[in-house]
Amino acid sequence: MEKMQSLKTLLFLTPVACLLGQAPQPGPATPASQPAANKPPTVNLSAEPAPAAAAVPPDKVILSIGDEKITAAQFDKFVEMIPQQYRAQMRTPQGRRNLADNIVRVKVLAQEARKNKLDQTAEFNDQLERQRENLLFQAEYKELVASVKVDNATARAYYEQHKPDYEQFKGSDILVRVKGAPIAVRAGQKELSDEEALAKAKELRTKLVGGADFAALAKAESDDSTTSTNGGSLGTFTHGRLPQPAEEGIQTLKVGEISDPIKTPNGYYLIKLEERQQKTFEEAQGDIERRLKPEAINKAMQQLQAGANVAMDEDYFGKPMPPKPAVAPPPAVKPTPPAK
Repeated sequence: MEKMQSLKTLLFLTPVACLLGQAPQPGPATPASQPAANKPPTVNLSAEPAPAAAAVPPDKVILSIGDEKITAAQFDKFVEMIPQQYRAQMRTPQGRRNLADNIVRVKVLAQEARKNKLDQTAEFNDQLERQRENLLFQAEYKELVASVKVDNATARAYYEQHKPDYEQFKGSDILVRVKGAPIAVRAGQKELSDEEALAKAKELRTKLVGGADFAALAKAESDDSTTSTNGGSLGTFTHGRLPQPAEEGIQTLKVGEISDPIKTPNGYYLIKLEERQQKTFEEAQGDIERRLKPEAINKAMQQLQAGANVAMDEDYFGKPMPPKPAVAPPPAVKPTPPAK
């Protein structure tokens, strides 16, 4: 009975929302030469906030349409159930009046439809059943989402297989640009051939290993315009932030080490690894469960379908498509696009 009442409420509110959606936005007054007899009333959102409705007993009847009565509590429930974008304006006096006018329109036409026995047609009942099926689907899917859990063993296995996705790094870089690179040449700098850029990168690394200040050298020499002003600092980043060759190079570094020159399309990078952190399973568990839950829900739905004795006429529908290959889940943290 409760589900059927919810269905009736939804079927009632849908045309009300449609009528609300058709109401024009506030604007200049309609010129006298343009008739506006059929124009729905609108709410002036730019006006001063109107006072709230006077408090009335919840069971007081505030609207009657023929034999149908609507109490203050029922009207408030309508306000709570209409689309969010209309809810605030429906709590103003003019908004409440608009909603009441629209409810009257819907109720009057619905009553007339019942008089004409339109609710007894096959078309009406087909649509009613489709709406009912959709509501039941949504209700059961909500239950499924709430009940399906990712077991601890599955989450831990995922963590072990994707540990690099849960690493974080802190470091700095110096870039020596090569001729033809997609990034702009620094003002006052000449184009360097590949050999010249490599030689300069090696020279800079020798200075750094000899004790030169990385930040000062990056500000003076780095062609990476996004980091040079900050002394080459890359901040804290995850996998996917650096160009692929540099990404691979940083894996071999120990904290405090400076890489050999790493060739990329932009030129040669020198990277200093300042910090490396690995999230524990417990720290990553929430993220892992969120990633695996859609797959767990899908499996639960497949199990329900398998037990539902479904039969399809292959002469009519064709043979089933081969299963799609498994797609690897996305990385744990969405990478920042390279800014090199």
